Amino acid sequence: MIWRSLVLGFLLGLLPALCQAQVATDPAPLQFHSAAEEKRFQSLVARLRCVMCQNQSLADSNAQIAHDLRSEVLALMRSGRTDAQVEDFLVERYGEFVLYRPRLQGRHWLLWLAPGLLLLVGGVVVSAVVKRQRSPSPGASTPAAGDW
Repeated sequence: MIWRSLVLGFLLGLLPALCQAQVATDPAPLQFHSAAEEKRFQSLVARLRCVMCQNQSLADSNAQIAHDLRSEVLALMRSGRTDAQVEDFLVERYGEFVLYRPRLQGRHWLLWLAPGLLLLVGGVVVSAVVKRQRSPSPGASTPAAGDW
């Protein structure tokens, strides 16, 4: 019974080592036809977020899906699509999350304006509280000079 528990504990202790993610290695690095194509590609993948990594750009991520998406972005560029069309394709496939700067659309107005609105409301509340504390209450009388 004790041996079974020890063996099970040992195997469970090895489990995290077996589950560690491996950094993907790109077997075939991307080859660019010109410096302008490479510059456009780097600009585009810097504006896109890796769908697996929480806050890494597609250019910075080493995840396997990032390698695949970079290859797909290059293929889309070479097929004649504009940057906006490439972004639209990825948004259609993965959602707005793939863009570092979400587009300003009707449903996003609240997200874009919320910080300013919260700051404005907070300023009004603080101003009202300060004004209320400075003004004497109607029933309170001011102390006379000798009452201290």
